[in-house]
Parts: sequence; C-alpha cells; structure tokens
Amino acid sequence: MNPTAIHRMSSPARRAFLRRLGQLGLAGSAAPWAINLAAIGEAAAFSADGYKALVCVFLYGGNDNGNTLIPYDSASHADYATARQSLAIARANLAGTVLSGSGLPAGREYALAPQLAPLKPLFDAKRLALQLNVGPLRVPTTLEQYRARSVPLPPKLFSHNDQQSVWQSSAAEGAVRGWGGRLGDLALAGNEGSALFTCLSVTGNAVFLSGEHALAYQIGAGGAVAIKGVTQDDGMYGAQACRQALRTLITEPRAQVLESELNRITARSLDSHAVLAGALATSVGQFDAVLPDQVDGRRRTLNQQLKMVARLIAARGQLGPRRQVFLVSLGGFDNHDNLMDRHPALLTELGAGLAGFQQALDALGVGPQVTTFTASDFGRTLVSNGDGSDHGWGSHHFVLGGAVRGGAFYGQAPQAVLNGPEDVGQGRLLPTTAVDQYAATLARWFGVSDTELPLVAPAIGQFGTRDLGFLGA
Repeated sequence: MNPTAIHRMSSPARRAFLRRLGQLGLAGSAAPWAINLAAIGEAAAFSADGYKALVCVFLYGGNDNGNTLIPYDSASHADYATARQSLAIARANLAGTVLSGSGLPAGREYALAPQLAPLKPLFDAKRLALQLNVGPLRVPTTLEQYRARSVPLPPKLFSHNDQQSVWQSSAAEGAVRGWGGRLGDLALAGNEGSALFTCLSVTGNAVFLSGEHALAYQIGAGGAVAIKGVTQDDGMYGAQACRQALRTLITEPRAQVLESELNRITARSLDSHAVLAGALATSVGQFDAVLPDQVDGRRRTLNQQLKMVARLIAARGQLGPRRQVFLVSLGGFDNHDNLMDRHPALLTELGAGLAGFQQALDALGVGPQVTTFTASDFGRTLVSNGDGSDHGWGSHHFVLGGAVRGGAFYGQAPQAVLNGPEDVGQGRLLPTTAVDQYAATLARWFGVSDTELPLVAPAIGQFGTRDLGFLGA
C-alpha cells in the first residue's frame, strides 16, 4: 500500500491501519520487504462487506457439560453412568434428543439433555454445531505435560473470576481488554459514524467487550438506560424547563479538564440514548411470541436479553454499523448442590432462548449473517461431590446460525470415564481445543484476516489449526 492510498483513507480507517501495523510489529521488522508488503496489505484487509454480528451467550458459574451433552451409545453411556452415579441421566430418557451427525469416532453417539430438545431441529437442519472439549490453553497440552507442569498452563485454573476472564480476554482477572472488544477495534473503521454501537452488552459490565478503542455500550433488556430527570419525566424535573436546565449543567464545556471530559461523555450518552430510543421504538413487542418475558409464571431473563439483541439487529439500518458484537448471559450454573433440580431449569431456559432467538433472526432475514455461540467459566467434574459437581476445565459449546456448518461435532470427543486420557482429576476434562482456536474461527467468519488473528486470539500462533471448520462464508 503506497502513502497516497493511506492518505486517502478516512481518518478512522487510517488510525486503525496504523494502529494495527504497530500491534503486528511490522514497523522496523527484519523480515524481507516483499513479505512486509504482503503483511501491510493484509493489515488493512479486515473484510466488512454486508452486515455480520456475533452473539456470545455466557453461562456464568460453569455449566455442567456432563449433563448438557450426554454420551448415548451403550458403552459410553455405561462409562458415564459409572462415573456420574446419582447425577447420571438415564439412557431411556434421551431417546428423543439423540443427535445423528458427522465428526464422531465410529460407534460414538451423543444426545442433548431432554430440556434442550428445542435445539435438536436446528442440529438436524444443519444450523447448529457442537464444539467438543474446548477450554483455555496456552499451548497444546497432553495429560503427561499437565501432570509434570512441563508446559505453561492457564493462570489460576478452576477459579470462577479468573477463568471467566481467561475465556473472555485470554488473561486472568484484572484484564482490561476482551476478544470481543478486540474484534470491535478491528471493525471500527468500517463502522465509521456508528462506532458506539459496535460492541453492545445487554448483561452489564464484562471484559469480553472491552477493546483498546471500542467501548462496551451497555443497554438494558428494556431498552437504552436513561439518565433520570433528563431523558425521562420524573419528579421535580417533570417540567421541560427543569430538564433542559439540568441537561445544560451536565453537558456544557467546562474550564476544568476532567469536568469537561465528564460532561462530553454525558452529552454523548444522551445523544446515543436518543438515537437508540428512536431506533427501537418500532420493534416493541415484535419478538414476544418467540421470546416471551415469562413462561409458566417464571421470568425468562435470557429471552429478555436476546429479544433486545434481536431488536437492535432489526434497527441496524438506523444505527448504521456493519459489524456488531453482542454479549448476553444466563447465571446460576455453579451447582455444587441440587444439580439435578437446578440444572434442568437452566437448560430449559437456554434451549428455548437459543431456538427462539434463531426464529427471530430468520424472521428478520438475517439468519446467515448472525452467529450465536455459548461460553462459560469452565466445565465441571464427572464425579459427584454428593449432590452436584465441582469446578472443571474443558466443556462442550453450541454454535448456531445460518452460516454454521451444522449437524456435526467438531474437536475430539472425550471419554466419559474416570482416569481416562483427558481426565486431570475427578473427571475434569483436559481441553483438546483451545479458546483461542474457537475465537479465531469466529473471528475469521467475522472478517478478520489471517495476519490479524493474533490481535484477537493472542495464543493462536501456538496451535496448528486456526479454523476449526464450523463456519462457512
């Protein structure tokens, strides 16, 4: 790319290009000039043709993978039942959710938990894939290497806060940038004029959506979060004159630098609230049928969050971004006790929510343009601790959407047996696929070039496979 071409870029695109050059370490590199030219070209090659979005569904607490995707063939189920004992789901209860797909060793079969039955039609229609035994790794790691501690391991394994952070950012608690935010950084130039709506959280603050320049815009399940007294009619500020006076006080430029910056950010918040409120006004109630707020008198928090994501995607024409990353969540998965009572209810909400959300996307005509995936702190032990399961490591995750090469299993199917080749203790699975590989596969579909993948997934260079194959174009 010559200097004239760089100069002709828009300011955001030029800043993004130069920043990515610095991040990739191209300046002053000792590599041959021809290789540098190729890398420089690819550093500006983030593809943002058309609209695409990624939706992360984070399952806080550590989902019990053993009772989410259950070994079904006779031999594997027998091993699973021996290991799980009182936590095992009877094989007879799984006949309606057996998944017939590719990617498994001969003779191996899996079934979904009965509560996830709404997802089986998506799998059968090849719109849902299962990524097996994925978890944080710094380098490919064998059981022998883990036991000898002869390779670097992820920090603070089995800790909730740290493993949530490692999943979301590749670093322990205290990290300030997540891989969703790093995707947002790369997409900002293509979202010029609508950058604030690149990374959106409907579940509060989380490191996943924090980038170097991309901001995690937080929105409630009911809509844009208002500033009381300015953007809504309440109390003494009900009068228009009072609201306008307060708005002036909290948005006008000030002589003091920090105070002026606070007012600038407040003004931006008010402006974005007005844009969002207007864009969402036409979709009130649009997805209530497929994502109801309550079912049988029980609140469906995941439905409410996913419905807001669907409404935001429906408003993409008014909001303007060509690439978006969303975060929603469902909590309550830390089931050391009462697993057999609590976990089925959570899976019921998860299965119905994901299926309903896909229906909403299909109704909008964006099924192939939005990919939804699950993540969690960690998997859990096969062994029961009495009435539940303990913190684990590797786990199985769902990827769904019109671009997914579904009806298939990806990665290596672990043996559900104690002291097996993936068991680091108590039936904790040693991951055979890294989170960085999972993230890189999603990132490539999103438009990230091969050279830019380390900006999103820092450890990807340690792994031979950068694309796990579960996504098409």
